[in-house]
Amino acid sequence: MTDSSALTKLSISAAAAALRRGDTTALALTEATLARVNETEPTVQAYAFVAAESALQAAERADRELAAGRDRGALHGIPVGVKDNCYSKGILTEVGSKALAGFLPDFDSTVLANLHRAGAILIGKTRCHEFSCGGSEPPTRSPWDLERFPGGSSIGSGVALAARSAYGTIGTDTGGSIRIPASINNLVGMKATYGRVSAYGVVPLAWSLDHVGPLTRRVRDNALMLGVIAGYDSQDANSARVRVPDFTAAIEDGVESLRIGIERDYFLYPGVTDEVRAATENVISALADLGAEIIEVSLPELAFTRETLTTIRLAESASYHRHLIREKGHLYSPGTRATLELGQVLLATDYLAALRARERFRSAMKALFRRERLTALISPTIPVPAPLLPDVWRPREDMDNGETPTDGFVHQVYPANLSGQPALSAPAGFTKAGLPIGYQLTGRPFDEATLYRIAYAYERTSDWHQRQPPHVYR
Repeated sequence: MTDSSALTKLSISAAAAALRRGDTTALALTEATLARVNETEPTVQAYAFVAAESALQAAERADRELAAGRDRGALHGIPVGVKDNCYSKGILTEVGSKALAGFLPDFDSTVLANLHRAGAILIGKTRCHEFSCGGSEPPTRSPWDLERFPGGSSIGSGVALAARSAYGTIGTDTGGSIRIPASINNLVGMKATYGRVSAYGVVPLAWSLDHVGPLTRRVRDNALMLGVIAGYDSQDANSARVRVPDFTAAIEDGVESLRIGIERDYFLYPGVTDEVRAATENVISALADLGAEIIEVSLPELAFTRETLTTIRLAESASYHRHLIREKGHLYSPGTRATLELGQVLLATDYLAALRARERFRSAMKALFRRERLTALISPTIPVPAPLLPDVWRPREDMDNGETPTDGFVHQVYPANLSGQPALSAPAGFTKAGLPIGYQLTGRPFDEATLYRIAYAYERTSDWHQRQPPHVYR
């Protein structure tokens, strides 16, 4: 297999199989990926830094190891991208901000160390919003529509995958920033259970809400990546000491008799567009046809998730940045600095009240899953397709309180960050204009494997994951 375009269209599973059959090499995969980077970057701006030289060296090393029978697993020899808030030893980690310009960490984040240990090849650091909460200049663009918003703070990770300039990527998710770019770019994104993946060496936005996770183009690939990056880490105080299963072991077992809940009042609220609603209902119907039990549920506590999470995020962000802003505040963009400093005016009683509210919400979610014997909740990932870029940061006259079109994005994704439960976004279809739509599954703590099982069952009923963005291969 020598056609570089054909190589970059492969899934992780297919590329890994081709490597082991001898149909290709890690060096060929890496060279093809770097060629895609060179071809697409002038347009989409997915990477903050491309590690071409070290990637080629790592590819040659992977080929030698595989030839010698030292097989590190499914990611061995596979090119990946990692979000630029994850420390990378000797490689720029600027988190989209001039305040960290030129910063070269002296150690790898645990997630990157795990990828290296598995033989994955780091193509580069993917672009993110400034400190995962501000803007991005120049704007990263979606290959599905260059004039539309490409997602949350893990924008580069989503766009690199959609542009086929990586086989898998790492993002972070404090309030949807893995799942939102997954939905907008026709990808699979997993925010695993809080503590499942170490956040050591990752620049935080809000430490009690931050999650690290994989984005891929296929469900099975995502399960493979999570299996590599998950696990207890003594260097992360919030890391969970739980067993890491084979997330693919039961992925083909289907959904018969699994109970999947839908809370229509909250997740299918009036702000959801007709096309997103229809796509979600189609996924629900398909799962029912496959044997799942669809259960109508009610959870009034969902109404308070946005206010609760926002308070926690603002307080923790302000705490983390207080010293750096004092030293280098003039290097932050004004919007980012203003956002990060909002938490300084919150009272300690506000933060403590929000923490208590979070515990009540977690208890309510746990009770709901137990009472209804649920396997998962289903919803749209976000209520609307990707808005136009000029509208993203500019308030519209027809929206209340100066909100922007992206403010509603958090409605469906915040609950899983607040509860810490696993949540996965996967392709649900397209609008008439050709924009991707995603659906979301929220599961029981540390039961990511069942979410993969459900998503894989649906993936086999459609061809959404096979569609190519119009601005990728011409």
